[in-house]
Amino acid sequence: MKELLLPSFFLSLIGFFNIFGIRQSLAINQIFNISAGFLAFFISKKIKRIFFAVNAQFFYWLLVIFLVVTFVIGLEIKGSKRWIDLYLFNFQASEIFKAFFILSLSEFLVRDYRFVNKIKIFLLSLFYFLIPAFIIFKQPDLGNAAVYLFIYLMLIIFSDLPKKYVLYFFLFLFLTLPLGWYFMKDYQRGRIISFLNPQIDQQGASYNMVQAIITVGSGQVTGRGLGLGTQSRLYFLPENHTDFAYSSLVEQFGFLGGLVVIFLYFVIALFLIKKLLLFYFLKDPRDKKNFLYLVGFLSYFIFQVLVNIGMNLGIFPITGIALPFISYGGSSLVAVMIGIALIP
Repeated sequence: MKELLLPSFFLSLIGFFNIFGIRQSLAINQIFNISAGFLAFFISKKIKRIFFAVNAQFFYWLLVIFLVVTFVIGLEIKGSKRWIDLYLFNFQASEIFKAFFILSLSEFLVRDYRFVNKIKIFLLSLFYFLIPAFIIFKQPDLGNAAVYLFIYLMLIIFSDLPKKYVLYFFLFLFLTLPLGWYFMKDYQRGRIISFLNPQIDQQGASYNMVQAIITVGSGQVTGRGLGLGTQSRLYFLPENHTDFAYSSLVEQFGFLGGLVVIFLYFVIALFLIKKLLLFYFLKDPRDKKNFLYLVGFLSYFIFQVLVNIGMNLGIFPITGIALPFISYGGSSLVAVMIGIALIP
């Protein structure tokens, strides 16, 4: 497991220095967040993975309840209810839920269904996906809803369910995609429009994306130096410690610093792929569950890294997805570390 802990620690350290350079007032909080993440890892390892696997359905429904509570009484920030204020810290159930969503669905998809209609299994799995995805979408949090969608699709594709169901689901998504436009908030539609045409409103909907690209470019090869990033420190770049933490990092540490971060992500992904392939060739049902869990966790991890870095570079629309270990916040860090602890 040290193959994952070492790059995770170095990424967390880089994330801390990045935040220290742009907002010193949050640096102490980030130390607490990092400590909470690694503490969650060691506690989860101590409890043992088998406990979480056996009780996967319990944790699934418990966190669904937390999602509902968040939607009803959650702390509203910039029009979104994504957090529960627990006084000492804000709890984001949609982040913590990810590892348990993957675990519960991977356990569900590898049961003995010899006497059960396969379409029923697929519809039940779709039901398990739609419950959290719908609540998260309504918070509204389109980015995290997309993460759950991607995880679900990868799990279904690599499960033993007939692939025609996946085709039907993609067809359904394609046909209902235009309807989704009308359920989006105005700012969400604005982000997509600004991505397609950044020149349309550079002081409005396109502002964040344009500033992120400028911030990345200003770092050049070696960066401006710790605490010397003008775009970030002078707040030309909004959300410089969360959504656009990678842009702030590249401004301070340059192309080389950004490359080191990508390399560490690659090391983690490579370990997960090697582990995944190991379980792929084993036939025991438990091994199949482990394989699906690794598929889900790798999908979750890679999707968030690619989409976040992509939106910082103007390649993807702005979605509000956290960059693992680098973005400020405790829930995201704790979620990733619990996910790592549950790796078989």
